[in-house]
Amino acid sequence: MEPLTEHRGVRGPVVYGFLRLVRVSSARHEALHAALAEYCRRHELALSGVFTERTANTERSAAFTGLLDVLELPDTYGVVLPAASHLGPKAIAAPRQARITSAGARLLLVRGPRDGHPAGPGAARAAPARLRRRSSGPAPALDTDT
Repeated sequence: MEPLTEHRGVRGPVVYGFLRLVRVSSARHEALHAALAEYCRRHELALSGVFTERTANTERSAAFTGLLDVLELPDTYGVVLPAASHLGPKAIAAPRQARITSAGARLLLVRGPRDGHPAGPGAARAAPARLRRRSSGPAPALDTDT
């Protein structure tokens, strides 16, 4: 009799991380990388690599080009980011998001938009008063529900 799936080494969907880190400490870089790894572990995703961009205000960096290249691999499921802001400023983020989704990859956020609505067109709208965050403290590093 074969062991149950839960007792076998089943590999989860393959994802790649993307970090946009302009002028940040190595400790911050390590913390964000660890957050991606923990998110993937919790959601049974196989984090196959993390691309790190260190240049500001450019849509076509070597890191993003490398990310687009691996999205063409047959087993790639998606891209995981700490937050949508890691795609860059709005003028750069929108075309980047479009290129990721047009490649057939899912965009997964460790910490999604604060208003509870999915990222995408119209995501910049203000949240209804009952959904607004009332605490001025920091947001949790990882959401418990996704």
